[in-house]
Amino acid sequence: MLVHSYYDEDPRVRREAESLVAAGRSVDVYALRRPDDPPWSEVAGVSVRRLDVQRHQGAGLGTYLVEYLAFLTRAGWSVTAAHRRRRYALVQVHTLPDFLVAATLPLRLLGVPVLLDLHEAMPEFFRSRFPRAANPLAYGLLRLQERASIGLASAAVTVNQAMRERLVGLGVRPEKVTVVANSPSLARFDPSRHEPRAFAAGGTVRLVYAGALTPTYELDVVLEALALIGRSRPDLDLRLDVFGRGDAAERLVDQAAHLGIDERVTFHGRIPIVDVPAAVARADIGVAPTRRDPFTDVSLSTKVFEYAAMGKPVVASRLPMVVRTFPPGSVATYDPGDPASMAAAILSFVDDAAGRRDAVNRTAEIVRSSAWETEAARYVALVDRLAGDSGDSGNSAR
Repeated sequence: MLVHSYYDEDPRVRREAESLVAAGRSVDVYALRRPDDPPWSEVAGVSVRRLDVQRHQGAGLGTYLVEYLAFLTRAGWSVTAAHRRRRYALVQVHTLPDFLVAATLPLRLLGVPVLLDLHEAMPEFFRSRFPRAANPLAYGLLRLQERASIGLASAAVTVNQAMRERLVGLGVRPEKVTVVANSPSLARFDPSRHEPRAFAAGGTVRLVYAGALTPTYELDVVLEALALIGRSRPDLDLRLDVFGRGDAAERLVDQAAHLGIDERVTFHGRIPIVDVPAAVARADIGVAPTRRDPFTDVSLSTKVFEYAAMGKPVVASRLPMVVRTFPPGSVATYDPGDPASMAAAILSFVDDAAGRRDAVNRTAEIVRSSAWETEAARYVALVDRLAGDSGDSGNSAR
């Protein structure tokens, strides 16, 4: 697997790699390396090889491109050299960027199949992340590299039906794209493994957010909603715990202070993936705030599933995939960008115990039906078909 991220921070990559190990395959992951990371380690049976490239989150477009190309070059060299010894039966490339698949070209020419895992829609991502560079020529080039990258791969996998429909609409053959949902493992997100918390225990209603602190996730709207609730319901002790890091962190801390709610908001920084379930278990309501644009119109935040798996009511942006996945009476949705709408969604759970319990039960059913334990079988079957046999042999990373 090639992935332009830090392995320990990418739950989808970890779920897939660990599922293959559980199925009897050996897996090498080539990922980014932080300055203090070892160049190699074994994580839950997965061999993680860290290349000397770091992420520059929040940087300009030029920095992103240099970073992408540096990783592509190192990954291509490393996986090609290792193939002489390891004899890979399959290479899987995780996006972004889509064109990282070019690193597999030497192995592709040798007949090794390549699976492209499209986590996100790269043209829409860049148009959202770099609006000043979002001109028709740049967008057209991004669409071209997307099609070329899929064309180079033997098969593609993506995270939801909307992404698949988008790709088929662009001309990708339907049989080439498989959906493997980006859903959490119920073995990891298991509320029975944590001390139960009664709603508003001790008189405090605790909100939780666990994810990236970037402009895509409108935590600024959450803070505005908290301020509105504080003014309209001064008797309500409402707190927010934020777990994550990103280029918006400093601005959000300043905003909380400006709104006078800094004592109600705690920024804990990033925590390991394995600690996220415990953080959610200590909360009352999970928030999944996502700004709406063409990029997020085909995405569905895994946070919604994680909170629901832990038995927490969820407040989320009213995005197409949220509405498509969670019917009325399950997730409480709000109008993206509207603090008053979000405040009303939060209070709907605070003030309606019966509705809250019903929402938790409804989301639990949906999460169980699409949990990783179900998706993993589809994913492993796809790898088996591409790799050519169903087991591991000697040193071969099949």
